[in-house]
Amino acid sequence: MKNITKIQLGQNGPLVSKLGLGCMRMSSIWGGPTPNETESIATIHEALDNGINFLNTGDFYGAGHNEMLIGKAIKDRRNDAFISVKFGAIFHNGQWLGLDLRPIAIKNFINYSLTRLGIETIDLYQPSRMDDSVPVEDIIGTVSDLIQEGKVRYIGVSEITADQLRRANSIHPISALEIGYSLADRQIESELLPTAKELGLGIIAFANTAEGLLTGELKAPLAENDYRNHFSRFQGENLIHNLEKVEVLKQLAKDKNCTPTQLAIAWVNEQGDHIMPLVSMSRRSRLPENIEAMNIVFTAEEINTLNTTFAIGAILGGTYLQR
Repeated sequence: MKNITKIQLGQNGPLVSKLGLGCMRMSSIWGGPTPNETESIATIHEALDNGINFLNTGDFYGAGHNEMLIGKAIKDRRNDAFISVKFGAIFHNGQWLGLDLRPIAIKNFINYSLTRLGIETIDLYQPSRMDDSVPVEDIIGTVSDLIQEGKVRYIGVSEITADQLRRANSIHPISALEIGYSLADRQIESELLPTAKELGLGIIAFANTAEGLLTGELKAPLAENDYRNHFSRFQGENLIHNLEKVEVLKQLAKDKNCTPTQLAIAWVNEQGDHIMPLVSMSRRSRLPENIEAMNIVFTAEEINTLNTTFAIGAILGGTYLQR
């Protein structure tokens, strides 16, 4: 069964599924346990069976575990999968140390990724973000060289500014922008999204539920050991205020006989034919509901209600998604 609409990445880029599978949570994150590998691989297989061919990972997810997992899953199905890999983030003992975007480092990262994935070419290769420590020209120029070597097909970018995006695209055509985007995180609508649309890029939108805020399942206060306690959005009065906003989403979901999570994904999907909701999953049981979210249709009144309730600035506090 292949019932997923396609989206084109870039003006002359590839056609991929409009719903993407984020594989990050198939590895240990924030020091948590590693999900069942057999179930994770089965989830990838079932996603491919349903026409979801966009698989997103990072070479730093689980210190390479995520890429090795995907490599196992696509061993006999390489032609069914479109592999997107982020690079550049450096961690030690689970702690973020910063970025290494030097050309010499990129040339090292790519070979490790290809080996772990068990493939000859990465479909979409992108710096995980940019911090001006290395000129944009050097970063994108190096990936462009990797295209000439046959190790990369298309270039993407992630977590950058509109100015950086223009500079990157002037060096080599950029196919996609990966960025956090949800009802709760709409700051990119003012400058970055219009720039990406002007340049003809596909948008890979992750964190559609804003770290679980929009699932309708959170209650205040969070458990003491919840990693989200580090973010001001989930602290004290901010969380109480934000959950009041989520009540509107919960009521609309009830009226439409779906879940708040499905509505959050559907809203992102509604924002344009060039926008792909990237949804993290590690269990097959999540696939049907997330696929169905892509079929949800809003009335003009419903969209207005959501856009008004979740206007820019309506959600208090931030997360690491904010630059």
